[in-house]
Amino acid sequence: MDYRLLRCDTVLKTIVKKDTLFKGEYCVDPYQNCEFGCGYCDSSFETTVYVKTNAADILDRELSSVKKGVVIIGSVHDPYQPAEKTYTITHQILQVIKNHGFPCHILTKSPLVLRDIELLASLKSYVTVSLVTLQQPLARLFERHAPSPKDRLRTIERLSKEKIRTGAAIIPIIPYVNDSELGEIVKAVHQAKGSYVLHQYLELKGDQKQCFTNLLSQDYPSLISKYQVLYKDDIRPLQSYRSSVDNIMKKTCSSMKISEKIKL
Repeated sequence: MDYRLLRCDTVLKTIVKKDTLFKGEYCVDPYQNCEFGCGYCDSSFETTVYVKTNAADILDRELSSVKKGVVIIGSVHDPYQPAEKTYTITHQILQVIKNHGFPCHILTKSPLVLRDIELLASLKSYVTVSLVTLQQPLARLFERHAPSPKDRLRTIERLSKEKIRTGAAIIPIIPYVNDSELGEIVKAVHQAKGSYVLHQYLELKGDQKQCFTNLLSQDYPSLISKYQVLYKDDIRPLQSYRSSVDNIMKKTCSSMKISEKIKL
């Protein structure tokens, strides 16, 4: 992976449409592109990570001129990918957010977030850990360089122990691949003391659709024809499939007394 340092003119983006999933008003991405190389992600074929070296300084200026609201960190690319060990942009951003008294919501796959646990405990923060499977071989296939499912569950457990609001995101639900283990994932998050489990479906659009189809053809060739039916002319699976899985998630979360939503 190649790192390129860049200076940005702006870093804070306002979320125009109401964010019912992550409950954010703003978002910040310390890095552009991601090293984890997840096969379902738009940037899975990128080989360069752009490091926004002046992001904290720009954010400090921008937060001074907007009203209070939840800042999502890592809305597109993981803020605790390996580059963060070297460049600490996310850590600097958290410090700025604390100084301005804003709440924040971190989206990550990485236990590196635990490095900032004291800082997170000192401000109103939420951490959502992405967890699409409990099976390491499946994780290795779809999330080539990401931390293991066990490490992510341990991250949820540690954050919860430190009284930091945390949960998991089964994002994406990959039809006919990980939808059969949704109950086991919810149970594992519950046992790790997570307080919510979010979910969202795999979207297939642009170049990523072909990349994901190529991945399926190697390991799940029998699913190609099913996906052609399930996705038809939409980027999301058919409504009938989504409704069926939504019901399963609702019943599973209810039975384990864990929320399907973030309750601010």
